[in-house]
Amino acid sequence: QVQLVESGGGLVQAGASLRLSCAASGRTFSSYIMGWFRQAPGKDRDFVAVITRNGGNTYYADSVKGRFTISRDNAKTTVYLQMNSLKPEDTAVYYCAADSLFRTVIATTAEAYQYWGQGTQVTVSS
Repeated sequence: QVQLVESGGGLVQAGASLRLSCAASGRTFSSYIMGWFRQAPGKDRDFVAVITRNGGNTYYADSVKGRFTISRDNAKTTVYLQMNSLKPEDTAVYYCAADSLFRTVIATTAEAYQYWGQGTQVTVSS
């Protein structure tokens, strides 16, 4: 089991950058695929980005591709989401999530992830 704690959210203007962090407990962090999701008010929890166990592969939602970068430091048991060129439509609560299962295809749906953080609010003003 792993516990996840996000940080780094805030209120910024359009065009600014933020770096979210997600600190994980436990000694088996490298065994989890890590993802970032976001949820705006009244909307579903949407996939943002995912990174494989060794950090060798990353995948992004089309809406953030080229602006966001996911990375991980297994020694620090932390996953990051660097967000550049933020837009008002990026406003949401951002969650990190961990998937412990070995799959043939990397999961990009919230239902596939077993562990979740409490979320961090990101608000982008125009």
